[in-house]
Amino acid sequence: MAQRLARVAPLFAILACQHAVPPESDASGGTNTAVNSGGRTGGGGTSNFGGFGNGGASATSLGGSSRGGSTSGGASSIAGAQNLQGGSTNVGGQNGGAQSGGTQNGGAGSGSGGSPAGGMGDPAGTVAPPYTFPQNLRSSYCTYPTLISAKTAQAAYTRWKTELVTSDGAVGFRRVRRPGNEGDTTVSEGIGYGMILSVMMDDHALFDDLWQYSQKFLNQNGLMNWKVDPSGSVPMDGVGAATDADEDMAWALALADKKWGGKGALSTDYLTLAKQQIDKIFNFEVDHGRGQLLVAGDSWGTTVVYNPSYFAPNQYRLFAKISGNSAWNTVIDKGYEMLGKTLTSANGNATNGLVPAWTNDSAVPTPAFPGAPTNYQYDAVRTPFRIGMDYCDFGEPRAKAYLAKVATFFSGIGAANIVDGYELNGTPKAENPSSQSALFVGAAGVAAMSDVTYKSFLNDTYGLLTTKEMLPPSYYFNLSWDVFSQLMMSGNLFDYTAH
Repeated sequence: MAQRLARVAPLFAILACQHAVPPESDASGGTNTAVNSGGRTGGGGTSNFGGFGNGGASATSLGGSSRGGSTSGGASSIAGAQNLQGGSTNVGGQNGGAQSGGTQNGGAGSGSGGSPAGGMGDPAGTVAPPYTFPQNLRSSYCTYPTLISAKTAQAAYTRWKTELVTSDGAVGFRRVRRPGNEGDTTVSEGIGYGMILSVMMDDHALFDDLWQYSQKFLNQNGLMNWKVDPSGSVPMDGVGAATDADEDMAWALALADKKWGGKGALSTDYLTLAKQQIDKIFNFEVDHGRGQLLVAGDSWGTTVVYNPSYFAPNQYRLFAKISGNSAWNTVIDKGYEMLGKTLTSANGNATNGLVPAWTNDSAVPTPAFPGAPTNYQYDAVRTPFRIGMDYCDFGEPRAKAYLAKVATFFSGIGAANIVDGYELNGTPKAENPSSQSALFVGAAGVAAMSDVTYKSFLNDTYGLLTTKEMLPPSYYFNLSWDVFSQLMMSGNLFDYTAH
């Protein structure tokens, strides 16, 4: 995958977080090194800020993770409707209201996906404080696989924790490491992932350790620098924050307050910490002069680039609620406007939902740095997952419109035929032709949760996630998204405040 690098005008500065692929793994030939800030790059070893890149020699980046750090084995997998540019929609629990809408989760459904548990699958749970795993939510907005097993999600989390969480080099706490040729480094993205997973899985002590680790490596804005080496220091190319990581940490803190309350082993309570983190993101990672446009990090200088996969509207609804800052609703509207503008006949993606990895502030596919990808790759593929969370929790109609495009495209391909990369027009551009990716399969499955029409395809994606190894590099990244995908599809990844 790629590495993250950021640009500090007028020069490129190392500011992003990406996964690097060794030269021998470069499917595109050539070894090219680029500096960027915020995404996952594709082809030629570029780097970015907040995502993955692939191909070519490893690049330096800031704010994400990289592909190419394949490490340990093991047999588990990782992991045109309506106009999306409409105005603000107040739905479900956005402002504390009760959810409403037609139920879609009934029925047995069909599909060829294997069942890890056999039999009927887990029944719906009763969602209630303290939200102990498993909750087995069945949102009235979304549909779920027929043969769900929370036990497989628990097993995936246990493996993730065993193989990626360490106290080595963690300055007295614990960190999420990137093994293999990613140098056993830690990125802020991984800390955000770990905090969300640990709060969902009731792992209170790990949650507190990960947050305390992050606080040892703050930049001048009080946000975690994107990369830390295994010795516990921030390298020159690790300076600067990554927005996707920062928002995931803030969301996890807000959920920790809802689940546990108080402050655990910390010196300040979770709610106060969440509010402080939310304010920092708004002050340093939202462009107020461009209609509250979410940017890729806090160190891009005058360069304005946009990464669609950082857009997490479900989180911003909670940010608005607990911070009292209604401008977060404008961030949501701006994000959906940008999402809609990325899907055009000129791009060839008007009906398939395949967003570009990077755009300019007008939503035109634009490399964020020399060699940066603009196709649907390991950054972009996270978009339907984040949008799917907004639909399942809040019933956002703009989310449903977008998800229908993605689900229709991938269900037409078939779960077993999904590859890990596409041109915007839907032409396959696989980074790892010999292996499917749990993230690409899982994100397509999450899109399919938006309507019972796709139930058979949803069953197939869930079957692959729970029975097939889909671990192309980076091992850290894919294993993390394996857990996210299984939690989401089993009804155990959601906003506690919305239910």
